Amino acid sequence: MRDQARVVVIGGGIAGCSALYHLTQEGWTDVMLIERDELTSGTTWHSAAQVTNFGMTQTMVGLKTHSINLYKELRDDPEYPVGYNYGDGGIRLANTAEQMDGYRHFASVAAGMGVEFEVIDAEECARRHPLISTDNLLGGLWDPTDGHIDPAQLCQALARRARLAGAEVNRHTPVTGLTQHADSTWTVHTEKGDVKCEIVVNAGGYRCNEIGAMMGVQHPVASMEHQYFLTEDIPAIAEAGHRIPLLRCPISDYYSRQEKGGLLLGFYEQDCRTWGMDGIDPHFTNALCPDDLERVTDVLEGAFERMPALMETGIREIVNGPITYTIDGAPLVGPIPGKRNAYCIIGLRAGLGEGGGHGWLLAQQIVHGEAQYDTWVIDPRRFTGHATVELTALKAIEDYQNEFRFHFPHEHRPAGRPMKTTPLTTVLVAEGAEMGTVNGWERVDYIKPTPDFKETLGFRFNEVHDVVAAEVKAVSTGVGMTEVSGFNRFELTGHDVHSFLDRMFCGTVTKRAGRVGLGYLLNDHGLLKGEATVANLPASDRGPERVWYGSAAASEFHDMDWLQSHLRADEDVTITSLTNSQTILVLAGPKARDVLAAASRGDWSREAFPWLSVRETHIGIAPATVLGVSFSGELAYEIHVPNENLHAAYAALRKAGQAHDLRLFGARAVDSMRVEKGFLHWKADILTEFDPFETALDRFVKLDKGDFIGKAALLKRVKDGPQVKLVTLAIDTEDAPAHGGASVWYDGAIVGTVTSGDWGHRTGLNLAYAFVNPDLAQVDTALTVDVIGAPVSARVIATGPYDPSYARMRA
Repeated sequence: MRDQARVVVIGGGIAGCSALYHLTQEGWTDVMLIERDELTSGTTWHSAAQVTNFGMTQTMVGLKTHSINLYKELRDDPEYPVGYNYGDGGIRLANTAEQMDGYRHFASVAAGMGVEFEVIDAEECARRHPLISTDNLLGGLWDPTDGHIDPAQLCQALARRARLAGAEVNRHTPVTGLTQHADSTWTVHTEKGDVKCEIVVNAGGYRCNEIGAMMGVQHPVASMEHQYFLTEDIPAIAEAGHRIPLLRCPISDYYSRQEKGGLLLGFYEQDCRTWGMDGIDPHFTNALCPDDLERVTDVLEGAFERMPALMETGIREIVNGPITYTIDGAPLVGPIPGKRNAYCIIGLRAGLGEGGGHGWLLAQQIVHGEAQYDTWVIDPRRFTGHATVELTALKAIEDYQNEFRFHFPHEHRPAGRPMKTTPLTTVLVAEGAEMGTVNGWERVDYIKPTPDFKETLGFRFNEVHDVVAAEVKAVSTGVGMTEVSGFNRFELTGHDVHSFLDRMFCGTVTKRAGRVGLGYLLNDHGLLKGEATVANLPASDRGPERVWYGSAAASEFHDMDWLQSHLRADEDVTITSLTNSQTILVLAGPKARDVLAAASRGDWSREAFPWLSVRETHIGIAPATVLGVSFSGELAYEIHVPNENLHAAYAALRKAGQAHDLRLFGARAVDSMRVEKGFLHWKADILTEFDPFETALDRFVKLDKGDFIGKAALLKRVKDGPQVKLVTLAIDTEDAPAHGGASVWYDGAIVGTVTSGDWGHRTGLNLAYAFVNPDLAQVDTALTVDVIGAPVSARVIATGPYDPSYARMRA
């Protein structure tokens, strides 16, 4: 074994083998894999190994497409062919109209990535899969590429190719410790000696937290026992004359695929069980958990009803092994939060099917700093301090029980809630608030009109539509208040704060005391990395002169890593997180100033406190910091309050608001208003795949300023011209919004993708943002948007159709 490598990958399952292989494909060959036992001796060896192209975001579809193309290439390798049943086809069943709507939308998402799905009715499902009954069935989603692969052969093939490119693979080499040095390099300690390296990758499967503990981190990954069995031969399969398609059934929580002359049948039972929560036997390798068919009886009964032939078939073999889950079911692929030169590729619930793509995107991040797709959906930093293994276990159980039931728009499932609350959470619930979650924080979604109000989840406008309309009207004609919990907030102090921020932002960053500005951060490729509000607080009895940096609630770990990684050793800058110690109360509407003035001493007139000002004050008896900013397009104030004083500030504003008929509103109303105003959401509309000019943020870029992160790359992109343009669309339907990922068409071809959309209650328009071909970005261009499977006419309009002069915000 060599004692030095550029990258050491720990773990020899699909995650580690894929990462190793793809690093060599990106040109890094001084790489090493270390495996404690044999390759594929963890979850990989007993995987059902299904390979589908289905994904709920374009990133997931893209990485799965890469997996499929890679696996086909490996299958056809004459020197080391891999057993891969490609193109058996697969059906995801549905028995509700809302599920069918979801499939229509996901087919549109996939179409934008060049992947073809087909939505079929119940009779067509039965025609393509002769074993199923159409009872209680509406239809399904057909994936023509669906299939399965041999897990061991796949991993061996990837390891073989990596070795041929110069990589080293070390089996039977347990890692015993990890040491990081002052220069951020690592020493990997093993039973066979030490290896020095620049970068460490945790690909430890269900042992990922054993590796994490060696570097002082805990990953939100938990394991579930998962059972499947192999049946005896089924005559109807032989009679079909073709391979039976794969089946995934949210109605009865099972899946099946052909295995020789019978079926492999897997179960997601409600009486499910976590595994390894109190530690894992070091000798558990190439091993299984005890069989427990009693646990899957209810699921099996549903499978019998859907596939009656199973009742005449015997069981040949039972497999019960651990599979890993994260809080939201998607894996953790990318930088480890708070660590330098450390990455992970873990929590791969569907590792064999997706692993080729995960390793591909991870290798791009390691070598180039970013992947070709925006990878936030799998970024380990999308979870922050609340992401414990205990919470993950609760969410894993919930996700396991709903394996094939996708999340609907605005669906917030109950497991692990409430996790993060403020002193107002119970108060707001008592006031009728329906709560959602943002990065674990409970946040007001909307105010229920009656205590027994229930929302019908789906992809179309529903009962909440009129509720949101009323909240928007209250804000736009009077005054409303909402709580924004979990907003990311850093305090920056030191002599070099402004020069540091000037280097981080691509535009002008205001340095004036008492003023606020909005800016954008780029990566080294000139693409959008982040969005932040910068507020300059003068020195006071609360602290020295300082800057507040505010960004999206989920960006806490992401932004801290980015800022810290660019601090120079000679710069006097200290960054402190206030994210979990303060909460925002927002006052919005033409009467917002009247309420603020009634609750706080001082002159709050337009002249004394104009738009984009910041002031330290008191709201009633509560210390607060007020920013004159708006995400709604109305006159508005962000009131930042320490959590211990939050209830007092809320009570003072409620009392002051009585004379002005102050109403509460929620995040759904904010989202409607921000689309009307032309404001963007980070990681919905602001993506690392596009630069600020492509994202219609020209006014926030200053190319003639000094150097800033990404400037050279951005100048080159400007010279080359835009690949896409973000536009605002008015869509000609009142039935449903255009959801993120929906395809945009022109002259029979897909020309763009929707990023987000909502109904604009003040303008009466169904609005959406979309990236489209640059030559179609002119106002009044007629396009077509796929809205839940239906082609709907749309036109490009000027961004921010509500109050385009910004007069109401500046009032």
